[in-house]
Amino acid sequence: MVGWVDEWWLRLLAGLAGSGLIAAAAYRARSLSGSGAWSAVIMGTGFVTLGEPVWFGCLIAFFVSSTLWSKWKKRHRAKAAAEANYEKTGRRDAGQVWANGGIGLLLCAGNALQPDIAWLFAYIGVMAAVNADTWATEIGALSRTAPRSITTGKRVQPGTSGAITPLGTLAALAGAAFIGGVAAALMALPQQAYAAAGSAPGGAAAVFIAAAAAGLAGCFADSLLGATGQAMYRCRVCGSETERAAHCGTAAERVRGLAALNNDRVNLLSSVFAGLLGWAIGALF
Repeated sequence: MVGWVDEWWLRLLAGLAGSGLIAAAAYRARSLSGSGAWSAVIMGTGFVTLGEPVWFGCLIAFFVSSTLWSKWKKRHRAKAAAEANYEKTGRRDAGQVWANGGIGLLLCAGNALQPDIAWLFAYIGVMAAVNADTWATEIGALSRTAPRSITTGKRVQPGTSGAITPLGTLAALAGAAFIGGVAAALMALPQQAYAAAGSAPGGAAAVFIAAAAAGLAGCFADSLLGATGQAMYRCRVCGSETERAAHCGTAAERVRGLAALNNDRVNLLSSVFAGLLGWAIGALF
């Protein structure tokens, strides 16, 4: 592998130190739980050890941008009301960390064993999808337009799984395109394997298109799974529909979906779909 640093142990040490500092800062800022922080250290170290700047750069871009959006809108009443029914909050735990980045780490490892730009296009699709979904959730919750179910088009309550808004859709596209821009810029850096492909106009355009298309499609896939297969519950106390198996301090009643298909697994499946789409788009160029 043509690497940004040839010695693997130096990359490992750099990854451990950098990931540790970022995870510690995120834990203190309450962006990561304890399990999420440890998972971020392991994942970040793996990306830096096995991949080049574009691999861990996209991961950092996703984490920093989504955290900033979450913190910026943390006190907004509309967002707080919507989050009351989400299974997970803005403080990411291990499940969320691995659901968002686990497939990407596997792709990075595959590329380290058998280098091929197809791995990278799949990875860009994955990261564009998780970033699109996060931006859509964080920003879309502030929409003044009532959300609508992706399956029926009917208006639903904010925070309903599978609901979409025009603002959330635009945010998703922006989030996906953001990852594409970061990836294209990092691929063009000299002294790394993708410099030639990333600096070529066609190469940069392909990366951007793959990210925007796969990311937006993955976000819609997430909403579709959320509206159909994801487990949803009704609180026995307040009567609200929620992603949480327990609400208002008591067990909730499952009203639809598969008990095994929670929010983290929906994110994982939609990111796999986006990765396949990213790979397919990359193969066209």
